[in-house]
Amino acid sequence: MVTLVTGGSASGKSAYAEGLVLESPARPRVYAAAMEPFGEEARRRIERHRQLRAGKGFETWELPRAADYGTIPAGCAALLECVTTLTANECFGPLGFDGAEDRIVAGVAAFCQRAADAVLVSGDLFTDGMTYPAETERYLQVLAGVNRRLAALADRVVEVCCGIPIVIKE
Repeated sequence: MVTLVTGGSASGKSAYAEGLVLESPARPRVYAAAMEPFGEEARRRIERHRQLRAGKGFETWELPRAADYGTIPAGCAALLECVTTLTANECFGPLGFDGAEDRIVAGVAAFCQRAADAVLVSGDLFTDGMTYPAETERYLQVLAGVNRRLAALADRVVEVCCGIPIVIKE
């Protein structure tokens, strides 16, 4: 089962997604962490997420690049936190924007094929109505393409709004 969970910042999407993985009978439980520890803010967020997972039986896999996602244990319950960050890593990393969408989708598809239950978290960054610099707009275009393709791949798509899960696709 592949579930894509989307939502705005602080919507409750991560807590909902984690709950899905905790309900899965598959083992081990893998937390695929995409964030790279660039700067103090990132380190604080990483530590906060580690504390929130403590005692829940997750194995944390630091996977900042899409090519690494096919390495998780076969048959596991896996949470990818998050596609938004993975997309930024790919677009602004060494390989750049060219081919980023395809790299991300291929890596996440390999992740989903290895997991018995895969839960993918992605942020909704598209509803603020703001105009951004060209490089940010290009990132948002890649993320939108990734989200569309992952939604097509997923068995279930859920948007979380104010902590309430809204099933878009079942």
